[in-house]
Amino acid sequence: MDIMIQYAPNGNYIDLHVHSSFSDGCLSPLELVERAQAQGLSAIAIADHDSVAGVFPGIAAGEERGIEVVPAIELSVQFKSYKDVHLLGYGLDCGDSGLLERLNQLRERRENRSRDILAAVNERLAWEGRDEIGFEEVSMLARETIGRPHIARAMIGRGFAGSVEEAFRRYLVPCNVPKLYWPMDDAIATIRRLGGVAVLAHPTSISTLRPELRSIISELAELGLDGVEVFNSMAQAEEMAVLQRITGDLGLLATGGSDFHGIEQGQEMGRGRGGIRFEDALLVPLKALIEQRRLTG
Repeated sequence: MDIMIQYAPNGNYIDLHVHSSFSDGCLSPLELVERAQAQGLSAIAIADHDSVAGVFPGIAAGEERGIEVVPAIELSVQFKSYKDVHLLGYGLDCGDSGLLERLNQLRERRENRSRDILAAVNERLAWEGRDEIGFEEVSMLARETIGRPHIARAMIGRGFAGSVEEAFRRYLVPCNVPKLYWPMDDAIATIRRLGGVAVLAHPTSISTLRPELRSIISELAELGLDGVEVFNSMAQAEEMAVLQRITGDLGLLATGGSDFHGIEQGQEMGRGRGGIRFEDALLVPLKALIEQRRLTG
């Protein structure tokens, strides 16, 4: 199914990286659109983890409220020894049957992983003399894919942790179970095969060493990477400047997004670290490449 992306110019700022309740965000696609409207944004990209289930409801809500919703996804991938690298795919065919089948397999694996993590968390809670948390209780907080943030929210609801950060530090990190990842070359090829644009999310989560970052991004560009999330909530201002220089040197697209989930303290949709805003000029070359892929696909 082709998705035509139209301009909805009612503002100067955008956010190309937000999560809905179909992965580990706490807001529905409709609520994300309403939040974007309240924040004065003209466009958002719903980029759920290994899921596109929130894309079509988001597009429908956006059409009603004059907010452009860019179809997207965030894949957990592995590149060499780097695990849990996040790759954003923009404008891809979200109705492709092969993609949906593979995402369903990943969802089942993630659910099994979440059950194992919750079992380990419950062991720790029992040692502390606390009641266990049932899987059904956690699943009520998710629309589709169940992840660690949903367990964190259940713990906060029980009063076992005061924040998401505390839940991760005291329970979820020590009780973690390794993920299964897409190989990077296959993930990039899949996004591009489906007419999408592949963008490396928050690169400083991989490394903060500048020579290493340049080397990684250069190698990924050779594999077909289209762009880099230069402006994000993880990087410091000087790191974003470095990413912008690397991206420009390699002829890649620059994008920006908050990685908004609605559960992080002090984080707002449409704003990155230090309150930076993401200008809508970032969307123009991204959409041009999406359109080019659609026409030549």
